[in-house]
Amino acid sequence: MTGQLDDPRWVRLATTHFSQLTPEWEMKMEYILSDDGSYRFQAPDRLATFCATNGMRLHGHALIWFSQGVKAFAGLDQARFAAAYDHYIATVAGRYRGRVASWDVVNEAIAEDGNGLRDCHWSRALGQDGYMIRAFEQAKLADPGAVLFLNDYNLENNPRKGATFLRTVERLLRAGAPIGGIGTQSHLDIDIPAGQTAAFMRDAAAFGLPIHVSELDASLNSERRLDTRSPGQKLARQQARVTELAQAFSDLPAAQRFAFTVWGIRDTDSWLRRGERDDGRDSPLLFNAAGRPNPMFGALADGFQS
Repeated sequence: MTGQLDDPRWVRLATTHFSQLTPEWEMKMEYILSDDGSYRFQAPDRLATFCATNGMRLHGHALIWFSQGVKAFAGLDQARFAAAYDHYIATVAGRYRGRVASWDVVNEAIAEDGNGLRDCHWSRALGQDGYMIRAFEQAKLADPGAVLFLNDYNLENNPRKGATFLRTVERLLRAGAPIGGIGTQSHLDIDIPAGQTAAFMRDAAAFGLPIHVSELDASLNSERRLDTRSPGQKLARQQARVTELAQAFSDLPAAQRFAFTVWGIRDTDSWLRRGERDDGRDSPLLFNAAGRPNPMFGALADGFQS
C-alpha cells in the first residue's frame, strides 16, 4: 500500500527482491469508487508511478469482487446497473492501459465451501456466469494487451473448491470469455496433505494458460482447539508446503509461469498481523520485522532450485 512507499527499508526490500507489485487494497473498487459514484485514483496512480520508476511490472487487483460495490450500485435497474458495471471496468482498466501487465478481472467467485458459485449483487443482476463473462469482455476492450485472470483462494487447501474453480474456467472459456490466465492466491494451510498443492497445479496447467501464484502467505497459527506442536514443528510444515508450491510452479512450462507473488514482504506487513489477528508471533512471509529472511525464504528458494 502507498504508506509503505514512504518506508525506505520496505522500498529497499521491494526493489531488491521483487520485479512485480500488486496493490493490496488501493486498486480495489472499495477505494476507487465512492458510494456517490465518484472516482479517486491518487493511490493507484502513485503505485503505478512507483512501478514505472523502479522498472517493476504492475498487476492490477481487482476489477470485480463480490464483497465490494454494493452501495454504489444499489437501486439501479437492470439497464443502468449493466451500464454502470461496464463504465467502471472501462474507466479503471482503460486508465491503466499500457501501465499494468495484467488484471485480476474477477476475484473470489467460487463459494466458500467450493459448492458452486457465490450469490452476490453482481450475479443477481447479471447472472452467475454472466457477470464474469461480461467483466472479461469489458476488460479486454479496455486493455487488450493485459493478461486477464480469474483469481480465487483455497484452491490448493480445498480440493472441492479447486475442482469447482477449474470447471468454472472451462465453462467460461467455452462461452467465449477472454480469460487469459489462472490466479491461485495460495494462502496456504500448512496442514494440508503433501502432494495436494502439486496436484492442483497439474490440473490447472492442463488449460495451457499462464498461472499466477497471486497472494502467497503461510500462517503458523492453527484453528485447532489445542495445538501442542513446537514452533519448530510448525515451521517445518510451513517450509514443506511452500517448497512444494514453488517446485510445482517451477515445473510448469516457461510460458505458463506468469508470476509468483507473496502477499506482503515482512511479517509485520501481513494482513494476518493486523488488529485482533495479531498475536505477535505469526511468521507468514519471507522476511521478519527487521527485514531479515525467515526460514520460508529458504523454502521458497529450495523449491525454485529443485
